Amino acid sequence: MRTAHIFRILVLALIATIGIASPSFAQSGLLKKKTKLDPITLSAGKPLADKPYELEAGKYYTIKIKADGSQELALAGPEFFRNVWINEIVINDIEIRPLGVDSLEFDGEGEAEISFIPIRPGTFELRIPKTTGDTQRAIFQVKG
Repeated sequence: MRTAHIFRILVLALIATIGIASPSFAQSGLLKKKTKLDPITLSAGKPLADKPYELEAGKYYTIKIKADGSQELALAGPEFFRNVWINEIVINDIEIRPLGVDSLEFDGEGEAEISFIPIRPGTFELRIPKTTGDTQRAIFQVKG
C-alpha cells in the first residue's frame, strides 16, 4: 500500500514538472513579444528588400511575404530556414506549423506571414531561385 502511494506521488510530481517545463509554457511569454519586419515583396524586376534585416538570436519576429502576381516567383533560403525556429506560416488564414521549410512559391498574387525565432547567429538570405543579382535577395544578419 505504501509503495502505491509513493508511486502516485512520483507520477504527479513528474506530470507537474513536465507541465511547468514544457516548451509551450516556457515560450508563451516570448511569443507575445514579436517584432514585425518590413515585408518582402515578390514582383517581376523589383528588389526584394531595401536593406539587410538586423535580427537578434532568441527574439521573436514576423515577416510578410507578398506577391503581386506579375510573375510566378519563389523565395528560397534553406540556410535561413534551418537556422530559425518557425512558429507558423499563415496563408489565407490557415496556420501551418512546419517541421522544416526550404522555399515558398507563389503562382499568382498572394501573401504569407512567417513567424520565427532565429536560433543561430550568422548571415542568411532568402532569394529568388536561379538569380544572381543582389536585388533578388533579402539578407538577414543575426547577432548572438
